[in-house]
Amino acid sequence: MKLTFEYIELKLRHTFTISRSSRDVEPCIIVSLEHDGIVGYGEAAPSERYGETPETVIAFLKKSDLIHFNDPFQLDEILSYISELAPNDFSARAAIDIALHDLIGKKLKIPLWKMWGLNDHATPKTSFTIGIDSIEVIEKKVREASAYPILKVKVGIPQDKMIIKMIRKVTDKVIRVDANEGWKSKEEARDKILWLETQGVEFIEQPMPASQLDDIAWLRQYVNIPLIADESVLQLSDIPRIAGAFDGINIKLMKCAGLREAMRMIHTAKVMGMKVMLGCMIESSVGISAAAQLSPMVDYADLDGNILITNDPFDGVKVVDGRLILNERPGLGVTPKNPIS
Repeated sequence: MKLTFEYIELKLRHTFTISRSSRDVEPCIIVSLEHDGIVGYGEAAPSERYGETPETVIAFLKKSDLIHFNDPFQLDEILSYISELAPNDFSARAAIDIALHDLIGKKLKIPLWKMWGLNDHATPKTSFTIGIDSIEVIEKKVREASAYPILKVKVGIPQDKMIIKMIRKVTDKVIRVDANEGWKSKEEARDKILWLETQGVEFIEQPMPASQLDDIAWLRQYVNIPLIADESVLQLSDIPRIAGAFDGINIKLMKCAGLREAMRMIHTAKVMGMKVMLGCMIESSVGISAAAQLSPMVDYADLDGNILITNDPFDGVKVVDGRLILNERPGLGVTPKNPIS
């Protein structure tokens, strides 16, 4: 198999701000994996929060010699090989995992959701993310999101209540709140969540830093809406450790190294009685469409990374009335809008 890749800067419609960072563009690396004249596509969307950069992804891909693998169906062998090359390069490994699955689906001439026996009509509605900004800009973003029935609102700053109050003046839509580790004390988190409950918030994502797991477990005793782990859970081995502090997990392909691990995480979380959300970084339709293939299996979706950008290089999964719409194209169901090298 021949591996090539291309670095792309995804341009955001609005400056995207969370409690710890702000940006106008987001890097991604598109991987092409060719075998017998068929090309599978993958994507890496590295996050410095997890120790990755475009440079680390590119360095990993340059040393990933897949030429000696002649059968893309040997997933365990191939993915074990790349895991041993760089255990902590999760998004880089995800790019190869996704490309392999796309390649397999194309060889079988079947979409992944159908290959896994899933119901394409059982996809959840995705939330639409409202990043931190001035009150005026947030109001504009909320009005622009009129087509999406669920809002995911970024908080974790002193103006949290002002943001939610303004949104509630504009809409009565379902609100999910993501603090991105922004609340530093358990008392602050408790007080803010108890107030958010009065505003009809559905659940809270990652209220406190991942390092404060004991504080989050304490917090869980005092609040009445679910707490969903994001930064606290990267891969399968994290789930038992955090189960006592959270009611659910946010699985991102870029955190867990791809579809194969994500599938394992979904099954494990369900066995443990936890809710499951599929989330994303800022990604193109390659990464979003990959995650969407698993979406009939989960409770919640936050797969809007491709909606937040203006220069998506691929066409893939669609969103209609907020719901993820899978297509019948093989593999991930994506096609490049322009030639990919």
